[in-house]
Amino acid sequence: MDEETERLDALTQQAGRWLALSASPAERHTTAVVAGPYDRVAWRDVYARSAALRELAAQLLTRHAHAPDLLADVFLCAYQAAPRLRDSTVMAPSRLLHHQVVTALTQSPGFSALRRDTAGDAYAAAMAVLAQASALRGLLERSREVRERTGRADRARQEAEAAAAAVGEALRQAAEKADGQGQVPAPVAAAVRRAVGVAEAAEDEARREDGAAAQAMAAAVPGIRSAARNAASAAAEAVRQEAALMRAWGVDAGETERMPFEERARLAERLRSGRLARWAELIGRFRQMAASERARKVEHATGELVGVTLGDDLSRVIPSELAVLGVPELRAVFAARYAAGELMLYDSRGEQGTGRGAVIACVDTSHSMYAEGPGGVTREAWSKACALALLDQARHAGRDFVGILFSAADKLQVFRFPGDRPARVTDVLDFAETFLGGGTDFQRPLGTAAKMLEEEFDDASRARGDIVLITDDACEVSETWTRLWNEIKRRLDFRLFGIAIATPGTATASGSILESLCDNLRTVDDLTDVHRAADLFRVI
Repeated sequence: MDEETERLDALTQQAGRWLALSASPAERHTTAVVAGPYDRVAWRDVYARSAALRELAAQLLTRHAHAPDLLADVFLCAYQAAPRLRDSTVMAPSRLLHHQVVTALTQSPGFSALRRDTAGDAYAAAMAVLAQASALRGLLERSREVRERTGRADRARQEAEAAAAAVGEALRQAAEKADGQGQVPAPVAAAVRRAVGVAEAAEDEARREDGAAAQAMAAAVPGIRSAARNAASAAAEAVRQEAALMRAWGVDAGETERMPFEERARLAERLRSGRLARWAELIGRFRQMAASERARKVEHATGELVGVTLGDDLSRVIPSELAVLGVPELRAVFAARYAAGELMLYDSRGEQGTGRGAVIACVDTSHSMYAEGPGGVTREAWSKACALALLDQARHAGRDFVGILFSAADKLQVFRFPGDRPARVTDVLDFAETFLGGGTDFQRPLGTAAKMLEEEFDDASRARGDIVLITDDACEVSETWTRLWNEIKRRLDFRLFGIAIATPGTATASGSILESLCDNLRTVDDLTDVHRAADLFRVI
């Protein structure tokens, strides 16, 4: 073999490693979470629809050039049913910080709690990302050295790969210049040797930068883990609070998951910022109490026990009468008294059966309803929470619900919720958030309620509706109005329940207007107590 041929073989052996690298460079991923096409579509869709996500990405871009990739990883961790992370060795060096952040997130104690509410729910996962915005900003600010080091390592690795590609190109040109005997011109051989030298130097530099980046990352890991734990906890709490807020307002998880992203975002914002947002916990407690009482409700249950009377209703016989049956000589006496209707029975006050007609809540929204009671709960908040629980009660029984907000005689607003169709949450919010102000007049709201029950009776032959009057004041009613009220009440057989909210004793005193109008009247002094109205949900 001549000298030139040996030189070509030696060059080929020397450059063989770089030729292999240039032919198949290692794949470097820019996202840490393995994602299928549907997951990527979910991220792109939620990113395109959420102005808040795009704004956050723009803010983070001022600190980190690859912020959108980091946000995608954080989103996918929360969204996927079983997130799987790539090995750090296949990550682009500039994305190693992402990998460490996501690793710390998935290993944090709050992550499992977070994913219970976000897995498969793109909106909730996006909200989890936004809830971690502050933590991510702080983490990127504190990880400046890591970002700089990994950025250098990324550039060095790219330069090394480019140098390896140059070696491959030099060998290709050498092969083209070789003659039939395999001899290569000296300048071409020298070009191959120079390319190999550059590649070796670039590889050495890449290793040094990788080492420096690894050291910087190791120093930053404790801080990243701490920030990730805090971020996961904050996100879990934010998602939990919003889910609780939705439940408090009667919006179930299935309904929110079917909502378009923009509609759900607007609803969540309205729930968070509405006038009654701070009373969501009270509303939730009212609804839970009502559901519990509804489960205990028995048709034809007795009302409030007020004494003893005579009769033949064996279901209300007092214990001492039943004890007579234990004495054989007295059983005939018991039978005779039963036949004569002279057994001693518990006497009760209030209607015995549940209604079939509409449930109508007449809620006072006069200026005095702004007043706060114990715990800072306003009279309005307690009243609206009770009314929303009555809405649930009506819907559960398939009955229509009507909310009538009133104050002075010229101020009244009606909200109808038919029992044969779902109640739109926006309509429920309109009802809950409307406040009229002004004085107090009973005649118009009660007259409107009675007219609605009359229309229902005429159209659907449904009687025995229920009206609940919630007020903190008393007012005069005319004799003419009272006479007409009593006539229609007897004809339609509806009931009027009264709730006096933290009112002076005169409003509910014996002989007061409220007592004369209502079949059942109670006073609520403690506005943190939802159980004061519990008996309503057993008889309505």
